Amino acid sequence: MPILTLFPFLYFIGWLVVQPLLIFKSDFLNQSLSLIGTLVSFLLFIVVLPSWIKFRWSEPQPWEVLGLRGSLNKKAWKDFLKGFLYALGLIILIVSLLWLQSSVDWRGELRIGMVINALLLGFGVGLAEELIFRGWLLGELSNLLGFRFGVFGQAMLFSLVHTRFNIGLWPLVSLLLGLLLLGMVLALLRAIDKGSLWGCIGLHGGLVGLWFLVDDGLVDISLDASKWLVGPGGESPNPIGGALGILVLTMFLWVQLTAFAIGGRPLRGARNDSSKGATP
Repeated sequence: MPILTLFPFLYFIGWLVVQPLLIFKSDFLNQSLSLIGTLVSFLLFIVVLPSWIKFRWSEPQPWEVLGLRGSLNKKAWKDFLKGFLYALGLIILIVSLLWLQSSVDWRGELRIGMVINALLLGFGVGLAEELIFRGWLLGELSNLLGFRFGVFGQAMLFSLVHTRFNIGLWPLVSLLLGLLLLGMVLALLRAIDKGSLWGCIGLHGGLVGLWFLVDDGLVDISLDASKWLVGPGGESPNPIGGALGILVLTMFLWVQLTAFAIGGRPLRGARNDSSKGATP
């Protein structure tokens, strides 16, 4: 019950906090009210999280067990760069195949404002969603039901919260499948990285930020481009839901599971690894 009620409660508080802004009768504030409320809710989550971890998980060092301790050490940067390079490789593969199909026109716009937006969007979404899903939720479900179910359960919820009802049934199915696979890949990446969340942030944030740069500035993608490459979404496609994205993620997941099998170690909680030999 605490897992199910935490975020609805925080969203309600966030919504409540921003309602006084309506008295300013500003079009910008009215259009941004939902985003501002979400940011307030996330800040409340950050404030509550350390006490939540100490009380429910009986862990005295919440940020370490969530995989964010040691944010300036060499391993953290290495994990982040590795995840980012995975994302870069997938984006380059998709754009290259679109280019071979003559489905993109080079625009080459790379303004400083666009780059800053991509960095903020990629890092912001990567950090926030990884902390929620691969940090907090994975830990909660693993505590209750074991790590294997935790991996699948958090990936399922991660997929469902990104549901888009305006793209049709089968495009939605492929998008949810791609996001489910991505959620599982990210959870296993954290376990492989011995509990560090930075590789997940690099991969997730890299996919979001790099695709923003590609779709909004570097190229014009034809509306007739193959959906198996760009994925569902029409004018705002998500390549994770395309056949190529699903194939790449499936192969990556298979490689991860093979690595666990070859290493002779079971699928266990990333929390267990993060607390062993961690350096500040």
